[in-house]
Amino acid sequence: MNFTIYYATTSNTTESVTISDLGTVTYNGSTCGDDENGPRIAVQFRSGFSWTANFTKAASTYSIDSISFSYNTSDNTTFPDAKDKGVVTFHDRVAVRIPLNEIFRCNSLSTLEDHDVVQNYWNVLVQAFVPNGTVSTKEYLCDKDNTSTTVSPIIHTTVPSPTTIPTPKEKPEIGNYSVSNGNGTCLLATMGLQLNITQDKVSSVININPSTTDFTGSCHSQTALLRLNSSTIKHLDFVFAMKNENRFYLKGVDISMYLANGSVFSIANNNLSYWDAPLGSSYMCNKEQTVSVSGAFQINTFDLRVQPFNVKEGKYSTAQECSLDDDTILIPIIVGAGLSGLIIVIVIAYLIGRRKSYAGYQTL
Repeated sequence: MNFTIYYATTSNTTESVTISDLGTVTYNGSTCGDDENGPRIAVQFRSGFSWTANFTKAASTYSIDSISFSYNTSDNTTFPDAKDKGVVTFHDRVAVRIPLNEIFRCNSLSTLEDHDVVQNYWNVLVQAFVPNGTVSTKEYLCDKDNTSTTVSPIIHTTVPSPTTIPTPKEKPEIGNYSVSNGNGTCLLATMGLQLNITQDKVSSVININPSTTDFTGSCHSQTALLRLNSSTIKHLDFVFAMKNENRFYLKGVDISMYLANGSVFSIANNNLSYWDAPLGSSYMCNKEQTVSVSGAFQINTFDLRVQPFNVKEGKYSTAQECSLDDDTILIPIIVGAGLSGLIIVIVIAYLIGRRKSYAGYQTL
């Protein structure tokens, strides 16, 4: 399960936070129930979060009756700049009925949504009122699993084939991004971005749509940051740094995004070395180039041009082209090889001529 919470800030804006890593979990308050109260699963995690599922029983069925979710906006780390402080609790009626002595299974994604909280659940497997402590072998499937006669668009428990091949994607649209500070534009980037993600042996290819992508960032004396985000991308950070005080390069990439199954994919690598160019210039690579962040995540770039430092009047400086673009490099190689061959021929001819002329003289 994961949770997305929307909250108001002191600046009258709305921010969101997604809780997918529950961290250390406790189960205080969980009970098998008694004659008056049904079973209850109570879960506590992170700082001030709690989740409770209550079960009830009828003559031949039992129900997942309700779910409660609580969080504390006084936690400044999780809810920075929150306007209202305190514990907030949401109660949702579920009322899913399951035959007694059967396991309830729901592999498909289920969502409970209130005004401020979105709760996502998948791979659910639960049985309440277990007779004599013996778990049933008979399963009761949720409606979404029962109606899935073909491949479901959201896959959670099916073991993927190791030979799964991502669907080929067309070239992504080119986006123009910029970052400004008090002195004007300090970072420029133009590029088409294609994300290649592998998780649980399943590969997916995602093109970033610039028209639905927001961007922010920051510029400092030695580093610069470009951050992209959208409805599915929590953040995609490109971190630039200086090298030897006279060059810049892409030092790190950090991504956190939602996948189709509701899980969060997060990868960070701050030891990269891409897009190297002299300070005062821009880096350009029109052909497709791959930034390998990890074995599970690569970024393909198209029509790339970046300048994270020394931007003048909001315009790119002279570009240093990548080797993939520099087709003319063959010309100097051919010319150099030709000159080298000519020099060798001249030297050989000189040595032969010198030997013949030297052989005609006698020592006095």
